[in-house]
Amino acid sequence: MLSVGISGGIGSGKTLVCTIFKVLGISVYNSDLEAKRIMETNEQVKKEIISLLGEESYLNNMTLNRKYIAEKIFNHTELLTGVNQIVHPAVREDAEIWSKKIPEDNSYFLRESAILFETGIYKQLNYNILVIAPMELRLRRIKNRDRLSEEEIVSRMNQQWSDERKLQLADFVIINDGKTFLIPQILKIHINLKHFPLVPIDRQPGIIL
Repeated sequence: MLSVGISGGIGSGKTLVCTIFKVLGISVYNSDLEAKRIMETNEQVKKEIISLLGEESYLNNMTLNRKYIAEKIFNHTELLTGVNQIVHPAVREDAEIWSKKIPEDNSYFLRESAILFETGIYKQLNYNILVIAPMELRLRRIKNRDRLSEEEIVSRMNQQWSDERKLQLADFVIINDGKTFLIPQILKIHINLKHFPLVPIDRQPGIIL
């Protein structure tokens, strides 16, 4: 069974793309959601988060205080790195356990992560998919979804690699610009991975952003 990474910058629409893959019967591990669950349920992780960021990291010592943590780590590279060093190993272990439960007759599964390339996870997977969208559209999507200011959005975007950098590492690219049809792009990748998993792929040509 192939392990396939899927990533995209904030506002690129990778959640929608993953939903379509799920409709096709593909199992998807959502690293972002699972990381939040682990931060609330894994006692060792909770202990280390509190040690790094303080007791205010949790409400009633149970629920993740996301607003507080976001304010602490954004624009503070050392704290962000510290949180990642605590959470990422736990997520990696959890993902490995999850993947072993997938029926063996599945051709591939997806591992979604917003920072798939930044963390080096992509090196551990057979193939990697990158979802891209124009910056203006990404900004508009996030403003409508999260009600953040443009300054806050740009700050979060700056924590991730640029699409130009990630394009050099991706095997497949999905353009989610609101104009290019999504489903044909996804089906093409799905067919390649499901029916020709052992055939060397032709990496998609470079895309000029």
